[in-house]
Amino acid sequence: MGGAILHLGASVACAHGGPATPTAPYSRVTVSGRPVVTIAAPYTIAHCNLPWPAEALRCTGGQWLQGSTRVFAGGRALVLDSSTSMCVPNGAAMVVMECQLRVTAL
Repeated sequence: MGGAILHLGASVACAHGGPATPTAPYSRVTVSGRPVVTIAAPYTIAHCNLPWPAEALRCTGGQWLQGSTRVFAGGRALVLDSSTSMCVPNGAAMVVMECQLRVTAL
């Protein structure tokens, strides 16, 4: 399944609304003037809003599990707005809120 390519600056959050940021975007390839994100880059999540009493399970990081199948950057699959993900430690998904729509991949 294809989708829009995520880049540094795309709005991503955990399922509970905590903003997520990639730790290592791939700077040799850019989209809309910003580095793309590959599935190898883990995300950090700040301010997860998981309510009490589950505070100990608040999202702290996330990883994309599936990416593009035909387009790669540095030999790694790109993260698409349709990619699947998982947050640590509770297994919730990350959600793409907003990203560029001009460049798509399969």
